[in-house]
Amino acid sequence: MNRKKFIKNVFLTGVVGAIAPQALKAEESKSPKSTYDRLMQQVGFNHLPNKSIKTMNTIIHKAETRGHANHGWLNSHHTFSFANYHNPERMHFGVLRVLNDDTVAAGMGFGTHPHDNMEIISIPLEGDLEHKDSMGNVAVIKEGDVQVLSAGTGITHSEYNKNKDKEVKFLQIWVFPKERNLDPRYDQVSIRDIAKDNAFYQVLSPNKDDQGVWINQDAWFHLGKFEKGKSDTYKINKEGNGVYAFILEGEVEIEGQKLSRRDGMGIWDTESIDVKATANARVLLMEVPMSL
Repeated sequence: MNRKKFIKNVFLTGVVGAIAPQALKAEESKSPKSTYDRLMQQVGFNHLPNKSIKTMNTIIHKAETRGHANHGWLNSHHTFSFANYHNPERMHFGVLRVLNDDTVAAGMGFGTHPHDNMEIISIPLEGDLEHKDSMGNVAVIKEGDVQVLSAGTGITHSEYNKNKDKEVKFLQIWVFPKERNLDPRYDQVSIRDIAKDNAFYQVLSPNKDDQGVWINQDAWFHLGKFEKGKSDTYKINKEGNGVYAFILEGEVEIEGQKLSRRDGMGIWDTESIDVKATANARVLLMEVPMSL
């Protein structure tokens, strides 16, 4: 079996369960492999650093090239292959496996479903998202919050639009963990008081005592809201990591590359990146290891 067919077969039997709430109940999941095992088989096929090249490497994903699925209750854009969207050249960026831009209709949501050995981060952009899980956590997150679900040995959870009269919009991000089979953990924080203008500020790290939430991986996430003409330099925290920049709003220029709303750009083999707003803009930077 050739590599492309192998990856496709692995993926089609792996990433399921992000569609109909009724089909996502934990007791109905019969998959013989864990979330981690299914998806881990795909790491290493693309977007890994070339050690023979000493200059910066980049990859561009324009917004209109993302996968798209509109299920009525869920309208989702996939930066990387997910569910029925499969592109062997868009499987992941290092250990960043999923970046979904989701809009959930009023009163609708994802029914109870399982995860294990995956770091799942939710960043609300608009509206209120209600979370319930098998650890007994019940919470609502909204714009200005960041949530992390460290699935570890296994957990079930559901996510619903709390409001009956308006949509909820949020980013769903999956990162492969550094260590497997740890105890599951839930956390959420408000980042309203730490937000800065015209500079990047940390919202996620590997360290429990750092600003923002923490995850089981050598990853750092930063948000930045910039006025036109303003700029900032982001310095890589750990040698060998790369940065995936996702443009939430507006227009920016990163290392000479012009990017617009919902465009993505991966950068690696560098110690820093320069970001300049060419219009009012909001940017999410996700620094992650490029291999496990």
